[in-house]
Amino acid sequence: MTKNDGQFFRLGTTQKQGDRQHMRLSADKLAARRGEDLIFVNVSFHLEAGDALILLGANGSGKSTLLRVVAGLLTPERGTVSFIGPNGESDRPAREASHYLGHRNAIKHELTVAENLAFWKAFLGNDPSGSGVTVEEAAEAVGLADITHLPFGYLSAGQQRRIAFAKLLVAHRPVWILDEPTAALDAAANRLLGGLIAAHRKTGGIVLAATHQPLGLENAGELQMTGFAGAMEEMW
Repeated sequence: MTKNDGQFFRLGTTQKQGDRQHMRLSADKLAARRGEDLIFVNVSFHLEAGDALILLGANGSGKSTLLRVVAGLLTPERGTVSFIGPNGESDRPAREASHYLGHRNAIKHELTVAENLAFWKAFLGNDPSGSGVTVEEAAEAVGLADITHLPFGYLSAGQQRRIAFAKLLVAHRPVWILDEPTAALDAAANRLLGGLIAAHRKTGGIVLAATHQPLGLENAGELQMTGFAGAMEEMW
């Protein structure tokens, strides 16, 4: 379930892998600041294995800030984020079970595609709940198996974004936190991305994403972010 401004939304669920069916990502009464001002308050949601939640709202409404708070990159003004693993463990912070894909791809332009993916595979390792795929399999999954020998900087913006998504595949994390994941992608790449997200959810993965464009995700919940105006209304 998700909650914002006193409203609740029941999320549909996809097929869940048995050993992950008890997994849960929750936020409770989160508030965050931008500078000296509160950008949102009392944002709560509850996502279980296979669930997806899409954050909607205008630029500056707090979508990226909320994603960074959940990913552990920003400290909330108040409220909590919690994660319960597939085996019921609750002693790990949510950030350790999450992939975060922001506006930037976080990939070295001087290294080849294969070298970049190999680095992230070795650096991140796998979450105990699953295993990532090989570098070659990840590149093939995003339709770029034939260019892994090229420096990342030689690729087009759309190809670079696809490789950034391949980075999520080489090291397993049950939670994907995606900020405008379709940036620089054409229609065909959007469909490919939607297929990868659907596959992640089918195996029990959780997706939290902010986007201005529809991702075509089935049974996904939506949370409308209102930014400073909404925060002021709740305060008063």
